Amino acid sequence: MSVTHGKMGLSLTQEILSHLGLANKTAAWGTLGTLRTFLSFSADKDVQRLLKAIAGQGVDRIAILDVLTNRSREQRQLISRAFHERTQQGSGSAEDVALEILATRTPPQLQECLAVYKHNFQVDAAEDIKSETRGILRDLLLALAKGGREAYTGIIDYNLAAQDIQALKQAEGPSTERTWVLVFTQRNPEHLVRVLNQYQWYTGHELEKTVRARFHGAACVALLNLASVIRNTPLYFADKLHQALQETEPNYQALMRILISRSETDLLSIRAEFRKKFGKSLYSSLQVRLGWFLTWSPRASSFTSTLHTVGHIHGLENSWVSG
Repeated sequence: MSVTHGKMGLSLTQEILSHLGLANKTAAWGTLGTLRTFLSFSADKDVQRLLKAIAGQGVDRIAILDVLTNRSREQRQLISRAFHERTQQGSGSAEDVALEILATRTPPQLQECLAVYKHNFQVDAAEDIKSETRGILRDLLLALAKGGREAYTGIIDYNLAAQDIQALKQAEGPSTERTWVLVFTQRNPEHLVRVLNQYQWYTGHELEKTVRARFHGAACVALLNLASVIRNTPLYFADKLHQALQETEPNYQALMRILISRSETDLLSIRAEFRKKFGKSLYSSLQVRLGWFLTWSPRASSFTSTLHTVGHIHGLENSWVSG
């Protein structure tokens, strides 16, 4: 622990103790203590208030003190558990994370992920997908997990593109999900970009509009995410990073997962898309939103290393975007 960290931690501790004020607080009714059970207690609301207090550049000490010095020991334990759960959660649903990994990894990376999954959990990922999902979402994830997407040969197959467009236009009734799964999971990305663009030319609207009208719930979200990956993978990740940063409590697992996994692939492109869409750099957004975390959290060392990795290409991004 650094000297600065130690001084700041001691200062906050002393401030909390001073607010407990055994000498100047009236004893709780029926006890000789200075704290009583907070009647309108809500662990979730207190966690949300604490997260808001430590988000951004500054720390709202008054809010932190107001919560921690006005809750009973049992209530503080409930807050602690709820706080831990909130800060450990990932971004989005498990299905969303699974689709992100299965749809954006190269074949060698995907095989490695599946092998590690089986080693760690003693079960094939496909078996868990079958038991935990259903319908077209299950079919999409299973097809992606097989890694059977066609490789791009450099040859444009105009006939196949026309066939796929026609098949998707006709696949609007019941029992036609297989067509969507086949096209979205088997065709190579270059072919799919052409299909998406030409679908709009033929129908007058984007394929995503048809997806929203045809599907609902998790299946709709999965197909829309796949379409986003196909159209512009760096933009897809820029959106996910922005979403992770905008939540009440930043999704650290999602941030680290994306930054680390894309650092040797297309992180420079992701940063450019982030700046283009949101008007600010990803690097500065991380610094502003996570300043408190990098100072206080025991997980800061690993995240700081990740952030520094992102920062190394800060100048390259600026020169690329401005050029």
